[in-house]
Amino acid sequence: MTTNSMPRRTRLMSGAATGLALLLTATGAAHAQQASTPSTDTVEEITVTGIRAGIENAIALKKSSSSIVEAVSAEDIGKLPDISIAESLARLPGLTAQRLDGRAQSISIRGLGPDYNTVLLNGREQVSTGDNRGVEFDQYPSEILSGVLVYKTPDAALIGQGLAGTADLQTIRPLKYGKRVLSANARYEFNSEDKLNPDAKDSGHRLSATFVDQFLNDTLGVAVAVSDISTPTQSRRFNAWGYPTTASGDLVIGGAKPYVQSNNLKRTGVIGVLEYAPTDKFRTSLDLYYSEFREKQVLRGIELPLFWSSAMLQPGYTAEGGLITQGTYTGVKGVMRNDLNTRDTTLKSVGWNTAYDTDNGWTLMADLSHSEAKRTDVIFESYSGTGPAGVGATDTMTFNTTPGAGTTFGSTLDYTDSTLFVLTDPQGWGGGAAGGALTQAGFYNTPSINDELNAIRLSAKRDLTWGPINKVEFGYNASRREKSKEVHESFLTFGGRIADGAPLSRPIPKEALLGTVSLELIGIKAMLAYDPTYLLDHGYYTLIADQNPAVQTRNWAVKEDVQVAYAKFNIDSTVGSIPVTGNTGLQVVYTDQFSTGTKVNPADTAHPTSNDGGDKYTYVLPSLNLTFDLSNETFLRFGAARTLARARMDEMRASQSFNMNNGNLTSTDPNNSFFSTDGGNPELRPYIADGVDIALEKYFGRSAYISAAGFYKHLSNFVNSSSSHIEDFSAFVPLLSPAQQAALGTTQGLAKGPENGKGGFIRGIELSASIQGDIFYEPLRNFGLIVSGSYTDSEVKLDENSAPISMPGLSEKVVNTTFYYENNGFNARISNRYRSKFLGEVAGLSAARIYRTVDSESVLDAQIGYEFRQGPLDGLSLLLQANNITDEPFKTYENGDPRRTIDYQKYGTTYMVGVSYRF
Repeated sequence: MTTNSMPRRTRLMSGAATGLALLLTATGAAHAQQASTPSTDTVEEITVTGIRAGIENAIALKKSSSSIVEAVSAEDIGKLPDISIAESLARLPGLTAQRLDGRAQSISIRGLGPDYNTVLLNGREQVSTGDNRGVEFDQYPSEILSGVLVYKTPDAALIGQGLAGTADLQTIRPLKYGKRVLSANARYEFNSEDKLNPDAKDSGHRLSATFVDQFLNDTLGVAVAVSDISTPTQSRRFNAWGYPTTASGDLVIGGAKPYVQSNNLKRTGVIGVLEYAPTDKFRTSLDLYYSEFREKQVLRGIELPLFWSSAMLQPGYTAEGGLITQGTYTGVKGVMRNDLNTRDTTLKSVGWNTAYDTDNGWTLMADLSHSEAKRTDVIFESYSGTGPAGVGATDTMTFNTTPGAGTTFGSTLDYTDSTLFVLTDPQGWGGGAAGGALTQAGFYNTPSINDELNAIRLSAKRDLTWGPINKVEFGYNASRREKSKEVHESFLTFGGRIADGAPLSRPIPKEALLGTVSLELIGIKAMLAYDPTYLLDHGYYTLIADQNPAVQTRNWAVKEDVQVAYAKFNIDSTVGSIPVTGNTGLQVVYTDQFSTGTKVNPADTAHPTSNDGGDKYTYVLPSLNLTFDLSNETFLRFGAARTLARARMDEMRASQSFNMNNGNLTSTDPNNSFFSTDGGNPELRPYIADGVDIALEKYFGRSAYISAAGFYKHLSNFVNSSSSHIEDFSAFVPLLSPAQQAALGTTQGLAKGPENGKGGFIRGIELSASIQGDIFYEPLRNFGLIVSGSYTDSEVKLDENSAPISMPGLSEKVVNTTFYYENNGFNARISNRYRSKFLGEVAGLSAARIYRTVDSESVLDAQIGYEFRQGPLDGLSLLLQANNITDEPFKTYENGDPRRTIDYQKYGTTYMVGVSYRF
């Protein structure tokens, strides 16, 4: 890939950062005073008093927990102002993040991806704005959360526990906080890349405010937090169609779809907490959360059909190790694209909790909750070229493929010439459209998601003296979750179908032209930029719905009724002279799942019929957590539990599509026959894990610890997404012409769909340490280091005869490092997140989610800041932060061969300059 020299704004920012660092250092010396140390029992304190205070609070949470956990405190989040909580979580031992458009969005815990983990908000399970169960963390502003607790081992009272872990996002408790506070934050944000598209933004903001107070003699507590952000990002994206094999046996790039992409993400989040405790026996609280998320993506590039088109690979190419790295294609008919994607999402959550302490020692609790997400996408593709298929100039293109970094091209056409390019269907993609050929001058896809979860929880607990048992808790939780996806896909045409006389092309109106955009990332100087919404709004395009029955089979709905009864017993005893605490218990989980969808009707293929199905099942999930106090602040923890994760919702869909492959018409092999079908399976059972964990933790007061942990999980019921079996399709034979019926090789074919298969294991070790310099040498007391590393191994077999597969989201090696300095209000830190290659979920054709190998990456962030602690500026803090300093690329490749790059994306460095004030 080609690289650019450092943009002017980056050089200016680097100089500003150096100047600000010197200024803050000098200011810190002028206002030197001893930093106060917060009380360790106030772990939800949100006052920003330094990086060290946040670390100490997180350590206190980890140390006092009866389970094996990791924690992020409010000070951590406040001092590391990430775009979402995901970046902060990704720095914890055993946790990793997958980047989407340059930002961390989904989290893997111990090598298991987001579909195998759950997210709670104040202990309540949350819905997802994504297509499945995995929560997209960019919906949760870090500025308005007080902390996160990640459970690596569950207990019986943890509702909604995940297969590998559970992340509980927590908001502030105003009565426990016990003070009045009003704080405000403002940050200016921009990227080292100037805007790559003329109609994009290149700067944004992050605003937030928090108010906490207590009333009525500290019996009524109120907390309100508001966050508003506008975040621009720029992406240089190379994408390859794939690498077919030539007649000589060499691999060659088969097509490319490079873009320059400009994003703008707008999000408004509000959290409200109301607590009332009029007596020592009664307390009630109301939690409210609302997030409104809007994202706009502008993408421009040239899609280049190469080997998989009428273009011809010329002799004289250069091949290295079986991969053609240099060559020439003639007859290339590029598709110039001006695309626009938008996403509108709302997320709501309400929880009401009431607790009462009876006179006989029992605490009774009732909790009602509602979580709801709605998402609507618009995927708008606009095509132009030198003419419709078979008409217009073609390009002769040289190419240079760099293994691991994509392909650059040399062209003979001027892609900025508005007299040469017209709105059209350059490749004739609309020629085979259901209902008759049309000019596919673009595509308009509007998928939507609705997800709703309602739950009620009842529990009773009390202290007791029953041998080693010192407390007991019984509870019941009932929930109903309903999630649906609806897809609408349309062709953009010029008034109708070709048979009806619709034109094959139209000129690009001058009013829609915006100028040009650079495509230096692929070696092409520039291309035309125009506004596709102008064309749609002014009648240049006519939408014709895609009549392919397969479109309707992408619609589905899933409903789950889950009932959980649990019993938990707290343990406080000794083994010999060693104190032992912990808990044991079990959950009984009953599930009634049901899905509706569509399937093809052989009597009327144009009108699919409804389809449904479901299943009911019960699982018993025991758990045990023990902590052995080995004295001298050394603890040995042991955990054992059975956990489950329900199958992906798109795999549980009752929809079934129907396919006829003309290339296999005469085949007599049912595995490669004319007929086939694929779809979901509403009878899928959940993934099951039987796990054992052990951890040794040594603490050094409140500010440091070292830990070594190991885990093993035996996996069963693993879902085989590519399972298939042979079915008879005789009912569909009348759809064929007499000639086709006579040539048909077999009426049997494959019915493809997910099924529960075998399983395997996942195991790993985790080493972590949080160290302050004075442990080694007193003059180093202002320095600190947080480091963690993990190695995870897995082996999963989908059936007896299959080879082991990689677990989605699993990186074998993960290393997180943070080095920081803090003294007299001045603070600085530098952090690095490394993860080895993994199988990640990315967007495929028609926004469908697919898995692809993601290359290893190392992301470097840094920040410096100063907090005034006396004088007229007391309460004021300044901040400068840089994320992705080294502009680490996001890379994917196919078939386990890193040379065969599919995606190569670079996002630039994001800078933030901020100020906050605490009244």
